Amino acid sequence: MIAIRQAWEIERIRSAGQVIAGLWKVLGPKVRPGTATSELDKLAYEYIIDNKAEPAFKGYRGYPATLCISINHEVVHGIPRPERILREGDLVGIDVGTSKNGYIADAARSYYVGGAPSPEILKLLATTKQALELGIQSAKAGSKVSDISRAVQQAAESAGFSVVRDLCGHGVGQKLHEEPEIPNYVKSGSSPALAEGMVLAIEPMINAGGHQVKFLSDGWTVVTADSSLSAHFEDTVVVTAGQPLIVTR
Repeated sequence: MIAIRQAWEIERIRSAGQVIAGLWKVLGPKVRPGTATSELDKLAYEYIIDNKAEPAFKGYRGYPATLCISINHEVVHGIPRPERILREGDLVGIDVGTSKNGYIADAARSYYVGGAPSPEILKLLATTKQALELGIQSAKAGSKVSDISRAVQQAAESAGFSVVRDLCGHGVGQKLHEEPEIPNYVKSGSSPALAEGMVLAIEPMINAGGHQVKFLSDGWTVVTADSSLSAHFEDTVVVTAGQPLIVTR
């Protein structure tokens, strides 16, 4: 069952989301050559705690860190480590969740490390951002989850890329992962209708190569099966009677 949130609940989710919105401004300038991913994780943890929130990922199903930091062919769930140093030319995806007053928000951004990105990375980043925007604009009361999926899939595939099919967006609120699942491609069968008060984490994960992925031996990190680059953007969105309300910007 998909939760319909009351106004006071949405305000709590928005409050958690605004911690993430502020965190991007702190993390972004630190995504540069020579930075260890563990440094970014420590910075994020301290910022979240200082803003009277909690890191929603840390401890979730045993996950050991505040951020997921995924580099180049890593799609999601890369674990920050002191020996993982960002290098010029890396494509870095950062995913974070925050919990505040019992409610959760979730978002992700992808960054290029260093000076001038390659044309391939520029196109992949632009396409994934566009897929997120189109997905968000499709999150309207009376539409269906499949409308979001279709918008994301069309944006990716029209650019010659593929969407990850083994992972998806999701509802979010009192738990990190709630109903509905939000695939980044159109699945066969019926699709849930969207209603005012639903809260969704929409998260295109787009690969430069094929859509297939695999897990690394750490049990967390998901990589592209063909070692192609991958980008990830995500925002938490409230379905309203009008335009969707984005709470993580």
